[in-house]
Amino acid sequence: MKLMKKSVLFLICIQMLFSTGKGSAQSTLIDVGLDSAAILIGEQTVLHLTVTSDREKEIRILIPRDTLMRGVEVLAVSAPDSSIIDNGRLLIKQDVLITSFDSSLYLLPPVAVVDGRDTVYSNQVALKVSTIPVNVDAPEEFYDIKEVWKPPFVLADYYVFLFGGLFFLFLICVAGYIIQQVRNKKSILPFKKEAPKLSPYDQAVKDLDEIKRQKLWQQGRNKEYYTLITEVLRSYMEERFDINALEMTSGEILHAIRDREEADSVYENLKQILQLADFVKFAKLIPLPDENDLSMMNAYLFVNQTKQTLIKE
Repeated sequence: MKLMKKSVLFLICIQMLFSTGKGSAQSTLIDVGLDSAAILIGEQTVLHLTVTSDREKEIRILIPRDTLMRGVEVLAVSAPDSSIIDNGRLLIKQDVLITSFDSSLYLLPPVAVVDGRDTVYSNQVALKVSTIPVNVDAPEEFYDIKEVWKPPFVLADYYVFLFGGLFFLFLICVAGYIIQQVRNKKSILPFKKEAPKLSPYDQAVKDLDEIKRQKLWQQGRNKEYYTLITEVLRSYMEERFDINALEMTSGEILHAIRDREEADSVYENLKQILQLADFVKFAKLIPLPDENDLSMMNAYLFVNQTKQTLIKE
């Protein structure tokens, strides 16, 4: 008997627990409201959504992303803002920015909320969209939406005039220059007059003076020193004696000069220069300072003794 009473009491306790748990679970609520229930065509208003539910439930608010209904467009949807209220329930707020471009009275469709297995729908609100009142009897009251804008200044638009003006000024300057040159009986084209060509003798002396001024052998540049001296002498002999000295070897040059009477007195001087130059350039001989001075002196002597004398009539 006692066992039976205990069993009945246990069943009653279990039933009370289940009934208490069912009573604590409350349904999800959703409420919607408008900032302004009456707007003009093209104006905007905000649809406020408020969802109240248990914290344990997974809430999904189904908001269309483009249009609430035909004629009412969705411009933007804010991120949901959730908080816990005093009774421990979850409060979610979310705003939807809407507009319309057709005048009418719209009964906005309810917004659906899914809280797990159940779907809950909000209340419906009305939105009145009106056209802008126009007084057709007073056309002077109509104005443009905005004043006419002047186009911005862009320099590229004036390139044609700018470069055209510069080209015109250039033509004027050219014409003035030509007129001045013609009046002064001068050449129209400002060609630079070429300097008169030096005689073989003058050119050779000038080049030898430049080599002497550079002081090459004093800097240990013996090969360059003798190369320049022999090139000057070869160029001089090619112009003076009409031989292809620049393409000849030292031996061929000496053989060609041997038969020239005007070079007979300085043949040995030329021989000293060419032979020593070959040793320096090809055998890497380092001549003595006296030999370097002697080579330069013999080069001057050869040029001076063989220079061509002009006969005045």
